[in-house]
Amino acid sequence: MDHDGLTIGEYEEGDLVEILEIEKDSFPTPWSPGLFRSEMTNPLSRMLVGKVVQTQGTAVAGYIVFWRVADEIHLHNLAVRRDLRKGGIASRLLSKAIRDSRPEGARFVTLEVRRSNLPARKLYEKFGFSVRGVRRAYYTDTGEDALIMSADLERVPSEAVPPSEQRGAQNDNIA
Repeated sequence: MDHDGLTIGEYEEGDLVEILEIEKDSFPTPWSPGLFRSEMTNPLSRMLVGKVVQTQGTAVAGYIVFWRVADEIHLHNLAVRRDLRKGGIASRLLSKAIRDSRPEGARFVTLEVRRSNLPARKLYEKFGFSVRGVRRAYYTDTGEDALIMSADLERVPSEAVPPSEQRGAQNDNIA
């Protein structure tokens, strides 16, 4: 399902309750409210939130948390509300993070992902990520390995970033 009414912008204080609900539904060991608040005040951290219009107003559809340090983006967290998954929201959030970071000098992006998280791995591969290493027993909740994936932003396939989100695009109302 395509979400034409998706808007992506910076985190707002009122978003935290819905973000925490998505977080709890998405991860075996969700981040705490304190950890999210810490990210919100960290000068290296950015949090983008995707919202959709619903009958009761706007609702948080998903979010992405990343750091930009020197010429690198380090992706920490990306999640989409369960009933809105498979509609391109995660791709749009990742695209927006990349688009916003390129003018600031970002050239590479790295992340850790559970070996078993095939949908996430497929998304990252679409953006040109490849496995660069393994962190053995990285996830303390299950002992699962993390795959270290990275991508050179100059090599991100253009089809992975919709034209409205490529360099120079100014519209945050992602259609």
